[in-house]
Amino acid sequence: MDTCISGDEITGVVGFTHLYYCSVAYLLPTIVMVAPVVAGGGSASTLPPPPPPLDFPLKGIELQPCLPDHIHPGKTKITTLSNGIKIASEASSNPGTSIGLYVKSGSVYETPASLGVTRLLEHMAFKSTTNRSHLRLVREVEAIGGDVTACASRDQMGYTCEALKTYVPQMVELLVDSVRNQAFLDWEVKEQIEKAKAEIAQHANNPEALLLEAVHSVGYSGPLANPLLASQGSLNRINSTLLEDFVAANYIAPRMVLAASGVEHEELLKYAEPLLSDLPGGTQVEEPKSVYVGGDHRVTADTGGTSFALAFELPGGWLKEKKAMTLMVLQMLMGGGRSFSFGGPGKGVYSRLYLRVLNEYPEIQSFSAFSSIYNHTAIFGIQATTGSDFVSKAIDIAAKELIAVATESVVKGSPVPGRSGEVKQRRLIILNVRVVGLHMQLVASEDIGTQILTFGERRPVEYFLKAIDEVTPEDINSIAKELLSSPLTMASHGDVRNVPTYDSVKSMLTESKED
Repeated sequence: MDTCISGDEITGVVGFTHLYYCSVAYLLPTIVMVAPVVAGGGSASTLPPPPPPLDFPLKGIELQPCLPDHIHPGKTKITTLSNGIKIASEASSNPGTSIGLYVKSGSVYETPASLGVTRLLEHMAFKSTTNRSHLRLVREVEAIGGDVTACASRDQMGYTCEALKTYVPQMVELLVDSVRNQAFLDWEVKEQIEKAKAEIAQHANNPEALLLEAVHSVGYSGPLANPLLASQGSLNRINSTLLEDFVAANYIAPRMVLAASGVEHEELLKYAEPLLSDLPGGTQVEEPKSVYVGGDHRVTADTGGTSFALAFELPGGWLKEKKAMTLMVLQMLMGGGRSFSFGGPGKGVYSRLYLRVLNEYPEIQSFSAFSSIYNHTAIFGIQATTGSDFVSKAIDIAAKELIAVATESVVKGSPVPGRSGEVKQRRLIILNVRVVGLHMQLVASEDIGTQILTFGERRPVEYFLKAIDEVTPEDINSIAKELLSSPLTMASHGDVRNVPTYDSVKSMLTESKED
């Protein structure tokens, strides 16, 4: 109970109106105000002494030492069980933890008969298992204040659970059960197929996603051409048996990693090893090879405009780290964005494509660089959206911007990557994004899992920071030239009547390089 005395109640004291003195009854005794009579018929008050400052140590209280300004993350520890599965963890001082089960599986491992399975497996994540119903699973996640997610890509699949580290035993058991023992009930499969079809309908209004799919489907020959966004036809062919067969063939121990951020390694092993040691082993399967070929893809749609992408291949992928790091800096250097928004790393008012294109041409609604890096290959390009009457000019602009980063010429008075300060600024942005991201435990656990699947180990952040920091303007020029030496991949969506022919764009790029 609070005891409050208003200044209005202190007689004879002027200027204390609306002033309150409060004390908490169970902490301090109630302050009694005394108003002795003074000469002149007035009265005076004896105000209470001010409370001690908050930084004043109280008697009998032992002060704890201050935390250091920076706490280095714990070293990543990895244990490989006899069946080949890897269990990895990184301790931290955070009260929460993120645990993920990552699988070397994705659309590149699909066959013509199983196209679309990867996308549907993402929808089927954390549904009914052979041990618990979907309702029970949801209730158990809610009981620990947890959050579960699943993410599918072309070459990896991830399932994660986040909660306070007090609940590590429950998190590990729930996560392993959800991945190992999926029930694939017929009615749940049908329900998720309908949701996946609705997702396809939504993507019809997302030209950027459709262009990225088109670039892969026409640019590659082989598994990377498999669609990540499943078609309605492929979804109609999927059933419980097909899902079970795909999981049995791909979710094997040597292709899986249990990764955790915020958990002591011995504790993680204590709970995970009994649940994973009997997981089927099998032989590690090499990732199916894809061949980059380039090509042209056009889709007519009533979108009120035209979207297009020009893309090229960089061989090597993550297994050629120097090239991969340089490609990341190149994308950040190019940046871009939308004409009505700015901000965020690489897409604000200081990126090259924003300064040189979006600020100069109001006819262009969006104009940005994109890249996708895989184990053995990478693809890079520019995608844009504009009016159908301006698309020919926009493609010409995109071609010139790509040529600009491969040469030391001057385009519209702005130097290309030879300006080392510009490259340095983009490097710093990537370094900042990388370091800040790893402070998020979900990002950290994903980083552990995906790195081990890719490299067989978890490399420290300093390793990548050093690699990014060593990228020079000359490296940017070299990578851009190598990109442009590969076959052109061109995709367009919307009103494509005014889109130049593939051969004319290809010739434009060739002639510009020769000039």
